[in-house]
Amino acid sequence: MGSFNRCIVIVHRPESPEGAGGRVRAALEDDFHHFRVELGHDGDQVLRLDALALRHPYSLCPSAAEPLQQLVGMALDGLAGAISHRTEARLQCTHLLDLAGLAIAAAAQRRARRRYDIAVPDRIDGMTRPRLDRDGEPLLQWQLHDAMITGPEPFSGVPLHQGLARWALQTLSADDAEAALALRRCAMISLGRAKDLDAQRHAVATGHCHVQQPQRAALALRVVGSTHDFSARTGELCAADAGWLDFGV
Repeated sequence: MGSFNRCIVIVHRPESPEGAGGRVRAALEDDFHHFRVELGHDGDQVLRLDALALRHPYSLCPSAAEPLQQLVGMALDGLAGAISHRTEARLQCTHLLDLAGLAIAAAAQRRARRRYDIAVPDRIDGMTRPRLDRDGEPLLQWQLHDAMITGPEPFSGVPLHQGLARWALQTLSADDAEAALALRRCAMISLGRAKDLDAQRHAVATGHCHVQQPQRAALALRVVGSTHDFSARTGELCAADAGWLDFGV
């Protein structure tokens, strides 16, 4: 049995020991995606935001870097989900937007480095145990049955889709809510492992994200072979980003 795997690494570098501004570089890699985001800030707001799609499921995914520019000028906020007040999520690439939110939160908190390693084992009879390590230490492991978290406390009885974000922000610390929402995202998209995505000709016009908008979906052609299986090689996730994350070229 395999698993869906995702790695996220966020690094913040101040412009100077005395200065309030700085840069953040963030990378995300999983079975379906490999994205990078870089932002510059002055200590108060986002001044610049660049995005790069290195591996993606549809041909038009890289064009999602353009609507992401709506976050330029946003006040820094330690809650990654604060981006939802600045832009409409369904018009963005879900994963670039998530990554940008994490980068903005890191800038607001002046957090030097953070890493999430997430695994969602393939489901058996609708059940799985998604887990998340933060900075190399185990933090979360859920029992999940279909779309309901069944344990452990305090997550038992919390639905995966509707209400989890509000519950997490009201119940958990900001740091732990960030982790819980990162795990939820992976638990949701891991279902893609059970589908033959390469059988698609183009994106489906669900309206749920940038490439799935009705005016764009038929033009967003499937990138055949873009799905990778990291079940037995999780150490490769974000390995190619290491030099870039350390602010190399």
